[in-house]
Amino acid sequence: MTEQLGFGEVLRAHRRAARLTLEQLAESSGVGVRTLSDMERGRSKGPQQGTVTAVVNALALDEDARRHLIELARDGRLRDHWARPSGLCELPPTVEDFTGRSAELVWMSQLVYVESAPGVGMVGLVTGSAGLGKTSFAVRAAHSVRPSFPGGVFFVDLFGMSQRPAAAGDALRLLLRALGVADQNIPGDVQERAVLYRSLLRDRRALVVLDNATSEEQVRPLLPGGGAGRVLITTRRLLAGLEGVRRLALGPLSLPDSTTLLAGIVGERRASDQEPSMVRLAELCGGLPLALRIIGNRLTSRPDWDPAELAARLESEESRLGQFKAGDLKIANAFGMSYEQLPSAARRMFRRLAVIPGRDFDAVLTAVAGGMPIGDTWEALDDLVDLGLLQDSSAGRYRLHDLVRLFARDRLQEEETPAEREAATATVTSWLLRMTTMAGRWFEPGFGRPVQPDPDLTVLADERDADRWLRSHVDNWTGALRAAADNGRHAAVLDCAESMHWFSDRWIHGSHWREVFTLGAQAAACLGDLAQQATQLNYLAWVHGQPPTDHTAALRCAAEARDLATRSGATEQVVWAYLYAAHALRLLGRLDEATESAARATELTHSLKDAHIAYTCATNLGLCLRDAGRPAEALEQYHRALALVNDEASGMTPSIAAHLRPYTLAHIGQCQELLGRSAEAVASLSEATDLMEHFDPNYLQAGALERLAVLLAEEGRRDESRRIYAQAARVNAAIGDTEAHDRCHSLATAVP
Repeated sequence: MTEQLGFGEVLRAHRRAARLTLEQLAESSGVGVRTLSDMERGRSKGPQQGTVTAVVNALALDEDARRHLIELARDGRLRDHWARPSGLCELPPTVEDFTGRSAELVWMSQLVYVESAPGVGMVGLVTGSAGLGKTSFAVRAAHSVRPSFPGGVFFVDLFGMSQRPAAAGDALRLLLRALGVADQNIPGDVQERAVLYRSLLRDRRALVVLDNATSEEQVRPLLPGGGAGRVLITTRRLLAGLEGVRRLALGPLSLPDSTTLLAGIVGERRASDQEPSMVRLAELCGGLPLALRIIGNRLTSRPDWDPAELAARLESEESRLGQFKAGDLKIANAFGMSYEQLPSAARRMFRRLAVIPGRDFDAVLTAVAGGMPIGDTWEALDDLVDLGLLQDSSAGRYRLHDLVRLFARDRLQEEETPAEREAATATVTSWLLRMTTMAGRWFEPGFGRPVQPDPDLTVLADERDADRWLRSHVDNWTGALRAAADNGRHAAVLDCAESMHWFSDRWIHGSHWREVFTLGAQAAACLGDLAQQATQLNYLAWVHGQPPTDHTAALRCAAEARDLATRSGATEQVVWAYLYAAHALRLLGRLDEATESAARATELTHSLKDAHIAYTCATNLGLCLRDAGRPAEALEQYHRALALVNDEASGMTPSIAAHLRPYTLAHIGQCQELLGRSAEAVASLSEATDLMEHFDPNYLQAGALERLAVLLAEEGRRDESRRIYAQAARVNAAIGDTEAHDRCHSLATAVP
C-alpha cells in the first residue's frame, strides 16, 4: 500500500484483507452499505471522523494502519473544503457557554480601534498550547467586534496541525473569492494574489481570522499592508519571525472561570450538582477549555452520572488521561498533533520529561533526563516551547501542564521499553541526589567546596550558588529523595538528608523538611544505624518546633532520639535530644522541666568541645531562664553565646557565626528590655535586625522587629517606630502569620 492510494482504495484493501463483504462490514460497524460503497468508490473522499472511527474499529486495524486511514480521511475533508464553490469564509458560530477571557477581549477591542502607522498592517497574533480554546476565543472576539467591520468578517482554517497545511496561494484564492473577486479575475501567481488581497483590505473595513496557522511562510502573504483591514491569527507556534504584530499569549482559565464554564456546559444539571465536586473536576482539567468541554459533555450525555464519581476516576494519574474523551473529542489527540510536528530528538526528550520529579525544571536537568548535550537540549526545548507543549519563564525554568505531563508519560510508556524507562528514571534520580548532597555540604563545617566534584554535576561557585540551586530545584530533589526511598536506596537517601542539616537553618520555614528528615530517619532504621537514626529524629524534633509547631511530636522524637543515641554511645545526639526536649517543654509552659533538660544538655557538653553545641546550650538555657523570670541569668548565657560567635578560635565556621550573631543580639536585646535597660536594648535589637535583613523571613526576625518598634515608640521616636512596625508586618506576612501581620500593620498606621 503506497501513500499515493486514496482513502477509498485503502479502505477497500483493508476490507478485502479482513475477508468481509460490504454488508458484513456495514453490520459490524453500524455504517450503511451505501455510505461504505460511496467511500470505496471515491464519491465520499473525506467522511466524518465518527464514521471513519466506527469503520476502523470494525476492521480491527493495528495502530499504524488505523492512523493512516484516519489521516487520509482528514486530508480528504481538507481538499473538499478548498474545492467547495460555496465556501465564502463565513465566521463559525460562537459557543453559547463561552466563559472568561475578559482581559483578552479588551485586547481584541484595542486591536480593532488602535490606528496603525502608514503602510503598517494591524495584525493580532493569539498563541497558546493545544486545548486552550484559541479558536473559540478568536471566533467569540470576532463576533463581538463584527459591527465595527461593515466590509465583512472572514474566517479561514489554515489546518496548521495537519500533515498537509493549507498553502498560502489556496487561502488567498478563497479569500479573494469571499471579497468578491470573480474566479476568472484571480491571478494565477501567489504574489499577484497577495498584492490584490492587500489592495482590497487597504480600503475595506474588514476582519480576516486566520485560524490554526503553522508558519511565518504560510501567513506572510495573508497579512495586510496597512489601511482599514485587520487580521487575527491563531496558532500553537510562537511565529517569532513575524514582525510588527500584536501578540496575545493565551493561558489556562482561572479556577472560578473553569468552574463557571463547566457548570455552563452541564446546563440544567448545574443546580443539582455538588459544588465541591464541580470545583474538583475543574481543578483536574487544569484550566484547559477543551478538557472542561470533554468532562462537561460526558456529564451531559450521561444524566445518571455523579460528578463526584467522575472526579474520583480522574484522581488516579494512571488512568486520568484516558478519561478525557467524549465522542470524537480526545485531549490526547490535541496534544498528539503537536507531538507529531516535533523532530525525533525533541520527541524523545519530551517523553523523558515525564521522569523528572517536580512541577518545573531547567535545561541542565532536562539534558540529564534526555541524555543529550546541552546545545541539543536548548534546541529541543525551543521546539517544545514553540509548539506550546512547554511553558518557559524568565527565570530559565520550564513547566509542563499537568495533562501534558501525563501525555508525555503515556508516550514514554508506549514508545520506550521498560528497561529504557527504568534507566532514565534511575539516571535522573541519581543525578539529583548527588547534586543535592553536594550543594547541601557547602553549608556543613568541614565540607564546603568539593575537592573532586563529580564531572557530570553542575559547578557551584559558592554558598550563594548552592543556596540558589537548592531552592529553585526543591521539588525536583525532594521528588528524587522520595523515589529513592521507594526503591530501597537507603544509603543515598540518608546521605542526602544528612547534607540538609545546616542548610535547613537557612530555610527554616521550608515545608519539605518534615518529609526530608522522616525519610532520613527511615533510611537509617533500614540500614540499622542507630546513631544516624537518632540524628535524623533530632532534626525532626527541630522541625516540629518551627511554625506550625507540634511540641508533643517534638518531645516524642527527642525522647526516641535520646534512647537510640544512648544505646549507640552517640553523646552528641543525646545532648541535642535534651536541647530539643527543653525547647518543646518551654513552649508547653513546663518551665522547670525545660530548665532541667537544658541544664542536663549543658553538663554533657563539656566533654564534647564543640562550639556550636556549646552555643546552642547557652541560648537554650537562656530562653528557659528568661521565661522563668530570671532575665539577668539569661543575659549571662547570651553573652557567653555571643563570645563563642565572636571568637575566631572557637572552631565555629565564619558563615555559621555570621548566621547566629544577629539572633544572639536579638536575645540580648530582649533581656536588656526586661531589665529596664531600654537604650541598650534598642542598640542590640537595631544591630540584630539590620544583620537579619538579608536572611529568609522568620519568626525570630519578626519578634525582634516588633520589640524594637515598641521601644522606639516608648522613646518618642514615632517615625522610626512606624517604619519598623511596617517592616515587621512584611516579615509576618512572608511567614504566613496573619494575626501578627494585621497587628503590626495596624500599629504602623496608628502610632501617633
